[in-house]
Amino acid sequence: MSHDRTAKHFISPRFWPVWLGFGILWMLNRLPWRWQIRLGRILGRGLYLLNGKRRHVTRTNIRLCFPELSDTEQEQMVKAVFANNGIGIFETAMAWWTPRKCLRNHVTLKGREHLDAALQQKNGVILLGAHFSTLDLGGLLFSEFYPVDAMYRRHNNPLMEQIITRGRNRFFDMTIERSDIRSVIKGLRQNHIIWYAPDQDFGSKQSVYAPFFGIPAATITATTRMVKLNKSPILMLAQHRLPDDSGYELELFPVITPFPTGDEAADAARINAEIERAIRKDPAQYMWVHRRFKTHPKGKGYLYRSSADQPESR
Repeated sequence: MSHDRTAKHFISPRFWPVWLGFGILWMLNRLPWRWQIRLGRILGRGLYLLNGKRRHVTRTNIRLCFPELSDTEQEQMVKAVFANNGIGIFETAMAWWTPRKCLRNHVTLKGREHLDAALQQKNGVILLGAHFSTLDLGGLLFSEFYPVDAMYRRHNNPLMEQIITRGRNRFFDMTIERSDIRSVIKGLRQNHIIWYAPDQDFGSKQSVYAPFFGIPAATITATTRMVKLNKSPILMLAQHRLPDDSGYELELFPVITPFPTGDEAADAARINAEIERAIRKDPAQYMWVHRRFKTHPKGKGYLYRSSADQPESR
């Protein structure tokens, strides 16, 4: 499709809400950084009050994964998750539009020795990620230290796909659709770092059940196959906003060994353990609004049934 035809296509009324939303976000991105953080927190509080479905999903996830917390503590975490997700919307805008020079002095990277040693093997590196609320901003901040490619899932809305891809191409050397294994192999053979997040529920196909915060979770086995492609080392990248909102900390964990083990279930459990370890640095900055345990032997969404559409008693 030509550029002109694409532009005309996106003028269609069905894309107007997208244009309006991103236009407002672009204008708010002009505000000082601290103001954006505050507005994001306010937005998150509003989403907590208005989005009952996501509130139910988040409460269910927190109840399942943090049973040691009291009801009050769990609800405090739920509210913090929404606040962080609201901030995350503004942080995504920062990743796409804020001048890099305004951000580079607000980040520290720990554990570089682990990645440097992995790169010396010349087999490329699979950088294990997770869906933190700082998702895209973490990518931009990491690219201040190392060039990195990223795997992603194509968005169903073509305008959203174009805007998101354009924003991410600002800091990722290459964005690779997750089914494009040929490009993944090519990148690894050129000793690239490829960011990859397997922490969402993609259904039972090509998945095994592995513990995630002690709950059996459908976990894709593609991670094992990816590592086998080029005998590439794999290690975890954690990313978090500092408690005082003064900046961000990225941390690289040691290379996961032995991996693969020859047992896909054991491999999946090890990957989930690394992701869980990263999340526990600040659990409320993880995207618990998603149905991580959607796939279940008793039926899709079994753990999220019951009160999702009912008036809440709490």
